[in-house]
Amino acid sequence: MITTFSRIIQGSMTWGIWGKNFNTDEMGNRISKNIDIGVTTFDHADIYGDYTTEKTFGIAFKHSGISRDKIQLISKCGIQLVNPKRNTVVKHYDYRKEYIIQQAEQSLSNLKTDYLDLFLLHRPSPLMQIEEIAEAIQILKRSGKVKAFGVSNFTPLQIDYLSSHLTIEANQIQCSLTHSVPLEDDSLFYHKKNDIMTMAWSPLGNFYQKDEKSKLKLEIKTLSSKYNCTESQLVLAWLLKHPAKIHPVLGTSKAERVEEAFLAQNIDMGLQDWFILYECARVKEVD
Repeated sequence: MITTFSRIIQGSMTWGIWGKNFNTDEMGNRISKNIDIGVTTFDHADIYGDYTTEKTFGIAFKHSGISRDKIQLISKCGIQLVNPKRNTVVKHYDYRKEYIIQQAEQSLSNLKTDYLDLFLLHRPSPLMQIEEIAEAIQILKRSGKVKAFGVSNFTPLQIDYLSSHLTIEANQIQCSLTHSVPLEDDSLFYHKKNDIMTMAWSPLGNFYQKDEKSKLKLEIKTLSSKYNCTESQLVLAWLLKHPAKIHPVLGTSKAERVEEAFLAQNIDMGLQDWFILYECARVKEVD
């Protein structure tokens, strides 16, 4: 059974050298602040910070003295970046049994923990062998090193393929008001039907980049005033209303933005308002 995660999840990609480059104290303070807000789930991947961010987070977590049972840790593996230290000359995917186990154990060491609450395959590979993947995950689960298993950026058909040998408990996909493909290709209904937790990366989409005079931006301004909230809260509230119970994965490294996102859960968006935004984002009415 999958661990209960906070509805809003904190992404760690920009906490290290790919973004703010927090030092140990800064990262420890951010972990603590998130817990105070109510965002207790932290999303990682082995590649973040060119394979350095997990380790930095782990050191900060250990120094913070926060109890392990106060947080939930997610990590992903499979993508191999070009890196001289790893003897890789081309970006590729590696889902060999030995590599999956090795990377899971490396993430455990980096994060200073005995187990991952959730372990994901980062992206589907055209060469993935289901038997090897299944054997690796079964070993990790039996040892208690991985509590739950899932995927990231997988389609329903790809999940079906893996499901013949494994229980898929989560899928992290790109989903937002301005990237509503998962609503239209039945991914979200597939998740709900099969009791798969949906996590959405880039949950705010690109609405900030829209022309201020566009119909979508004007409606967002109008409705954010109606609901007495910020524009980003409104966009998150739109996502949170879906019956798949989507867990937005925040890319921000700012505590005030995390708190703002957490409060978006209090917005009860009206049915027609939801469809007004949907229509504007699609630039056409529903059929």
